[in-house]
Amino acid sequence: MKVTVERAELLKSLAHVHRVVERRNTIPILANVLMRSDPRGLALRATDLDIEIVETIAAEVQQEGATTVPAHTIYDIVRKLPEGAQVQIETSGDRGTLTVRAGRSRFALQTLPENEFPDLAAGEMSHSFTLPAGELKRLVDKTQFAISTEETRYYLNGIYLHVADAGGPVLRAVATDGHRLAQAQTAAPSGAIGMPGVIVPRKAVAEIQRLAENADAEVTVELSTAKIRVSLDRVVLTSKLIDGTFPDYGRVIPSGNDKTLIVDKADFASAVDRVSTVASERGRAVKLSIGDGKLTLSVTNPDSGSATEEIEVEYAAEPIDIGFNSRYLLDITSQIEGSTAELKLADPGSPTLVQDPEKRGALYVLMPMRV
Repeated sequence: MKVTVERAELLKSLAHVHRVVERRNTIPILANVLMRSDPRGLALRATDLDIEIVETIAAEVQQEGATTVPAHTIYDIVRKLPEGAQVQIETSGDRGTLTVRAGRSRFALQTLPENEFPDLAAGEMSHSFTLPAGELKRLVDKTQFAISTEETRYYLNGIYLHVADAGGPVLRAVATDGHRLAQAQTAAPSGAIGMPGVIVPRKAVAEIQRLAENADAEVTVELSTAKIRVSLDRVVLTSKLIDGTFPDYGRVIPSGNDKTLIVDKADFASAVDRVSTVASERGRAVKLSIGDGKLTLSVTNPDSGSATEEIEVEYAAEPIDIGFNSRYLLDITSQIEGSTAELKLADPGSPTLVQDPEKRGALYVLMPMRV
């Protein structure tokens, strides 16, 4: 293999693919990135056996070929090369090394045979659809904060992506950790109808967020019951899905909450943030005392003191005192796009529904705390 490539292009691509490579590997080949040159350019591939990223970049190919080199090492080398450099990459079959040249710099890296590199992308995909990258990113952004980190409930360690009926078919993303639930949806693309409900794992969700930065681009999503593949520009991300059953989330979304509280999002978030300064690290509980037209937020911590703050709100129902985890409240308010947030309450022991009055596509459910 012998290719010449722009340093900026190579660095950007390595930045994408090297993230999936674990720093510690019991299988040596998984610490490497596969580099393959052909008439289309230079393709870079990395995997941890659960997720795989392939990116193809423009390159001047003098000789086709393939090899694998340590992913983090070559990323660090290219990162430290001067801007605007032309990078020459060449393999010497007899010594099993890959040479990287740029200006007066020369590096020789140990390689492993490319035929040992696993291929995660194999297998048929039963459904395929296309949607704007911005829409896919919005579904992920609005829900990923509620993904559970509790490994024992592995089926909650991702986003549940499925088609639901909401007066018409919608592509819906749901995540929950048992304390809060986030749901976002968009009109279902035609190819998504009839797709299996799938749980996309946390690591793949994070990569999709990064890949979908270009909101105007079109992204193709292919999936089966075992894998999901997301293709955007020259990048193809393939991931295994979580093999489990997502709970019936519809049962925890309250429908009879009759007390409506409307708050200014910025004022409410700032007040929660201020009073929670004295909250205990473990509890993080903030008490909301809601009366006619006003909301008093209070925190009492026996170890550090107390705090209260009052803000004006729209509320006409009977007074109620209810407690929430302050960090969860801030996570949810940060997802609301409009200037106000709408909280629908029932009683101090029942889940509260939080919505963006201006955007009906997303909703959040928050379990209360004892205060």
